[in-house]
Amino acid sequence: MEATRIIAVRHGETAWNVDARIQGQLDIQLNDTGRWQARRVGHALAGEQLSAIYSSDLGRAHETARAIGEAAGIPVIAHPGLRERRFGMFEGRTFDEIQQTWPEHAQNWRKRIPEWEPPEGGESLLQLRERVSRTVHDLASRHTGELIAVVAHGGVLDTLYRIATGQAVNSPRTWQLPNGAINRLLWTPEGFTLVGWSDTQHLEHAAFDENTSF
Repeated sequence: MEATRIIAVRHGETAWNVDARIQGQLDIQLNDTGRWQARRVGHALAGEQLSAIYSSDLGRAHETARAIGEAAGIPVIAHPGLRERRFGMFEGRTFDEIQQTWPEHAQNWRKRIPEWEPPEGGESLLQLRERVSRTVHDLASRHTGELIAVVAHGGVLDTLYRIATGQAVNSPRTWQLPNGAINRLLWTPEGFTLVGWSDTQHLEHAAFDENTSF
């Protein structure tokens, strides 16, 4: 069976990214820099022969995906399986706030305990991995021999990297997850393979100009 080529993109920047505030599944929108990054991603991928664009249904990812869709001339398909990890009662807080108020939970988070779930409906790393793997396997299997884009969140991209490189959910992270970066993988029924990661050339080689459009 032919492989499915996947371009995986983390959404553009939000004000909460700047503040290091945990977004989880709260629907936070892009800031001006994030909208610029989204347009730059769309411009960078305009020449790719995309068969489909799938996105988390959260606004920050969906707006980023729409910029890609406008450049490619195809619609965006929203999928809740691509949402960020659920962080329960910690959504809207900074890690420093969590560490000061709930030091035991903060330690479990820092140690990446696979089974630990943030209180009040949070998702464990094992649950996140199962959801992301199931979702992206399903989407990729619809497009064998084709190229698709998947626009999601830092936790989702981190999980895809771990799956493709055979790393455990609690392995220390040694790779970058920049907003608006372009990442490339291959999918076959046997699994995922990493092709390229954290390409930000399209963001580095252009001056920030909020009036620029593509």
